[in-house]
Amino acid sequence: MTWLTLFNRIGPYLAVVALIAAIAAGGWVGRGWYEDSRDLAEERGAQAAIDAAMERESKVAEKVEDRLADLKANERIIDRGVIREIQNPVYRNVCLPAGGLRLLNAAARGEPVPADAADPVPGDAADPE
Repeated sequence: MTWLTLFNRIGPYLAVVALIAAIAAGGWVGRGWYEDSRDLAEERGAQAAIDAAMERESKVAEKVEDRLADLKANERIIDRGVIREIQNPVYRNVCLPAGGLRLLNAAARGEPVPADAADPVPGDAADPE
């Protein structure tokens, strides 16, 4: 049997098998392209959503920074007002009774503070609340 007679017998079968293999390979390649394009569309959509969120958040952050810059100027003004209020005698003398103020003033002047106070601590000491 020669190659030509063998090809004449098996040739049509080989052609059908080759055609089926080509269709299968083409379907496999086409399916891969389809899945790749779908994945690419999903990635582009996700990236577009991320970009939109970042744009929105950057605008919000810019507004917050502008507002904080205004608040820092107000903060300095408020601090000066608090210092002025604390220096008023009403706020300095409310928390401690007279005996406690004498002890603090003596300590501020550098005088030795006696271990036993001459005056007992009153029972109705100022409540810190």
